[in-house]
Amino acid sequence: MSHLLVATATKQAGESFEKYAKVSAEHRALFLDTIADQIEALGETLLQTAHEETHLPLARLTGERGRTCYQLRMFASMLRKGDYVEASIDTAIPEKTPPKPDIRRMLYPLGPVVVFGASNFPFAYSTAGGDTASALAAGCPVIVKAHPGHLKTSTMVADAIQAAAAKTNMPSHVFQHITTTDFETGKQLVQDEHVCAVGFTGSRIGGRALYDYANSRENPIPVFSEMGSVNPVVLLPDAVQKNGENIAKNYAGSITLGTGQFCTNPGILIGLQSDALLTFAKNLANEMDQIAAGTMLHDGIQSAYTKNSTHALQQDGITCLTNTPSTEKQAVPILTTVTGSVFLANPTFAEEVFGPYSILVQCSSMDELIAVWKNVKGQITTTLMGTDADFNQYPQLLDISMHIAGRVLINGVPTGVEVCDSMVHGGPYPASTDSRFTAVGVKAVNRWLRPISFQSWPNHLLPAYLQNENPLQIWRVVNGQLTKDAVL
Repeated sequence: MSHLLVATATKQAGESFEKYAKVSAEHRALFLDTIADQIEALGETLLQTAHEETHLPLARLTGERGRTCYQLRMFASMLRKGDYVEASIDTAIPEKTPPKPDIRRMLYPLGPVVVFGASNFPFAYSTAGGDTASALAAGCPVIVKAHPGHLKTSTMVADAIQAAAAKTNMPSHVFQHITTTDFETGKQLVQDEHVCAVGFTGSRIGGRALYDYANSRENPIPVFSEMGSVNPVVLLPDAVQKNGENIAKNYAGSITLGTGQFCTNPGILIGLQSDALLTFAKNLANEMDQIAAGTMLHDGIQSAYTKNSTHALQQDGITCLTNTPSTEKQAVPILTTVTGSVFLANPTFAEEVFGPYSILVQCSSMDELIAVWKNVKGQITTTLMGTDADFNQYPQLLDISMHIAGRVLINGVPTGVEVCDSMVHGGPYPASTDSRFTAVGVKAVNRWLRPISFQSWPNHLLPAYLQNENPLQIWRVVNGQLTKDAVL
């Protein structure tokens, strides 16, 4: 049954693409704005449903719904500006030897996109989240495979999208929603010939499986998987000495925010052995002990947190610094510590423990600290906590940071992802499957677009973005110069 469901949905998405790719940017923008309106019109009923399914507090869900609607309207604004297509024009030079032809370039939608809903963000990374919003903005029909952890919420949002499609006269099947929960359905979706790209937010195992499915196809397709991160934080000595108490307070909040269920959770802290670092560790443990255990999104995540944190605590050389009363029903905040040499000898310590957990690695030298830092591989974020004196003493750390993560922070906490043009949410593998792209902000649309060059086309046959008159009045690069002027 699921095979027939997938085959029908993907075929319909392929047929829809032929029409949707031709829908004007203004019309697509109206569609996205209307989706946001329809989601908001669901009011408290949507929030209460999500609360019951995920255990997330209503205040958090209210903010996340606001972010989701903001993202939709942000992409609508992007479409109205028009320069997201990166139009460029190189006019002909007939007298050149050999003659140079007229060549024009822009970005064009890939085709139907499959989006897998995330468990920890029922709105912002799920049915109408950033992947769906950016793909629809690009001109790609979307098939969402709902996350089993919040099927009712996902269905309500899907119905809102369908209503918006009807109100704005979008092509049939521009958006489809699949609620079957088996893994085989996901594999079939990724490997169906009508599907042109995939968006995923979740575990490394899940994201890598989808990536491998896509690459085993006769015609491989891109999979943009965001697969979590331990977001290492480097604690430099002068900062720890002068501001350790405040850093401990801020990081206790960051580690336990949302019961630790963020892909930007600071799961590894790295510092140089000192009395100041020991005091910091004690302060951080005390702060975390004051934070009550929390209910996680669903039993599967709770079970994994219990299993993974228990496994970590059973390793040789580890010390638990927090009080950890045994419970299988709630997630207790846990802070552990190891030496740098112990960390480097045991790969377990570099693995993500999804939840309110962090490990402090105490290093004997800066060389060992750098080795530990590099050992955690590609990350979504990495953070440097330091003073000017620290950065003057260790300037090489700034260069190293840019090889480790997609977003580098100085003197902040990684939790909290601002939706803006300059945000990068992604990073070197295994944080994501393609570090050249972001899953947040307007640049997320680039995942669903490909460049096309138009050579020697008559002006009246060109897409409006590339016509001489510049009828859309967008910014274009014409013969190397950024301009809105017409081509004469």
